[in-house]
Amino acid sequence: MQFDPFIIPFDIGLYFIIIYVVIRSLIWFRDLSRPDKLRLQRGFFGRPFVLSLKEIFLESLIHRKILKTNLRLGYMHMSLAFGWFLLIFFGTIEADIFGAKHLNAPYKAIFFRFFNPEHGRMGFEAAYGFLMDLILAFILSGLVLAVTKRFYSKVVGMKKTTHLKLTDKIALTSLWLIFPSRLLAESFTSGAYGTGSFLTGSLGSWLASFLPAQQMAYPFWWLYSLSLGTFFVLLPITRYMHIPTELFLIFMRNSGIRTGDKAGSYTEVQTYACSSCGICIDACQLNFSAGVNNIQSAYLMKAIRNNDDVSEIAHNCLMCGRCDQKCPVGIELSPIRMIQRRGAEAENDIRNIYKGYFRTRQNFTAEEVNVPSAYNFLPENEPKKVDVVFFAGCMTHLTPAIKNSMVKILDASGVNYSFIDEQGGVCCGRPLMLAGQDKEARELINYNSQMIWKSGAHTLVTSCPICYKVFKESYYLDVEVLHHTQFIKMLIDDGSVKMNFLRKRVVYHSPCELGRGSGVYDEPKDVLSHVVRLEKSKFEDENSLCCGGSLANMKISYQKKHKIACDTAAELTKANPDMLATACPLCKKTFSSATETKVADISEIVAEALIYPAVKINRSKQVTAIKELAKI
Repeated sequence: MQFDPFIIPFDIGLYFIIIYVVIRSLIWFRDLSRPDKLRLQRGFFGRPFVLSLKEIFLESLIHRKILKTNLRLGYMHMSLAFGWFLLIFFGTIEADIFGAKHLNAPYKAIFFRFFNPEHGRMGFEAAYGFLMDLILAFILSGLVLAVTKRFYSKVVGMKKTTHLKLTDKIALTSLWLIFPSRLLAESFTSGAYGTGSFLTGSLGSWLASFLPAQQMAYPFWWLYSLSLGTFFVLLPITRYMHIPTELFLIFMRNSGIRTGDKAGSYTEVQTYACSSCGICIDACQLNFSAGVNNIQSAYLMKAIRNNDDVSEIAHNCLMCGRCDQKCPVGIELSPIRMIQRRGAEAENDIRNIYKGYFRTRQNFTAEEVNVPSAYNFLPENEPKKVDVVFFAGCMTHLTPAIKNSMVKILDASGVNYSFIDEQGGVCCGRPLMLAGQDKEARELINYNSQMIWKSGAHTLVTSCPICYKVFKESYYLDVEVLHHTQFIKMLIDDGSVKMNFLRKRVVYHSPCELGRGSGVYDEPKDVLSHVVRLEKSKFEDENSLCCGGSLANMKISYQKKHKIACDTAAELTKANPDMLATACPLCKKTFSSATETKVADISEIVAEALIYPAVKINRSKQVTAIKELAKI
């Protein structure tokens, strides 16, 4: 039996990490809810299993998502992940084909050149040696980028990298040493025996020309084994735990498991699947516009893993979802942040929200909003029976031009509708959710649900993306929920409204909650294309920038929010359009003070373009009038 003491560190590390990952995975599975356990069990059979294998190959090994957005960074990750996989895969085949026996122990493939120093002199052996050298060169090219990135991140197109704790630094150093030590160990061995291919053979011959290759090889085999063993042992307590955890996460996600309202096994898996790659840092506008660079999702995940107090990090976020879209692992970062917010003391934030967004409403007084938990301000109204309910929401009431435009559009369409909060109503509940106060939000949700149910409507239209998202996701309503851009698109398609074409150049800003938050991208642009000349922007759809006025962040100052708004508006208006259009009252309000370009909601543009019929008949009002005359 071929054996040498230097393989012991590698064996200890390898078997330790295998046992640890198996036990950890079993614990995660045990802690899943019964429905999620069944989903995962079913997911290991059929299409979900195939999808998981495909995703593991494309994202965990090839890093397709990173390659699409940042070629250099993607190449760096791919060369290390896929290159290491190829080295192990073809190394195992090499040991099986050219070794003394089949089904060798793992160390035989890893240290094959040590136990077979004369391998690779000619023929197929030499060709295989060329392949192994090529893979090693591929990995080393990525390693050079990785080392350079740590000290000069701009080389891979990144502005900032994550901070590392001591154990991460030790693990990173051991990772960096693995492949150079293998190169030197194999090169010295090749130099001593006259073997090797274009990389190890050439380097080995040169080193052997002035160094004792036979004696120099052995210490580097030890270094290679120690580097591997150290990395494996440290893996569970460092960010590199993401390597095995990501595989488990992919199977869970493709089995249909999703992040809920509370922390659990799935959220823990996602937390450990974060690689702290730093991509979310560059995507965050708090970083590149407001100079806040210690609260991004990578730091939140790290703090959760370390059991640190995350209340400050969790609440200091725009919740715009840019990091969710950029995360190469597909972690549901915003829902995890929301979970961390729940239960935290946020009373002052709630009062600020209520004072800012309720005091302007007709039915509320300053005294009432100072005690939001009492809810003694909720009006008791009996809504009329209609087909369509229009819910303006707090922010739309603070931007009356949008509210008035929607009334014009609804009147022109002839639909049987009611403006359910025309005289004041209550918030949809989303600001309370963002503050982590789900119980209080549920009281508002119950009240609004009753009002909508009593109206008998089959369609609910809202102008605020925040309201739209919460009505879709947190209410249990037997109605179709539409944002007003979707509703206007429907009116255009069925010919309920006619419009002139306004000869204006318009650039569209996709609101975070409507776009990334709810997946509504096409309808707003379709409506705009119907009435104006829609200009292209490099920040569209999933890559849209936040306006900075988010209700989700009550931590940063007005000045920083204004800076974000100015930077976003400047990017969108580089081509000097006639108008900056958006589909959110909060975005409109925020942008209006951040740019000299005219800012308008899509509903305002549509209302301006409306062609009113010569004689407009509202059928429901006509029927009511006839009934009144009959009584006389």
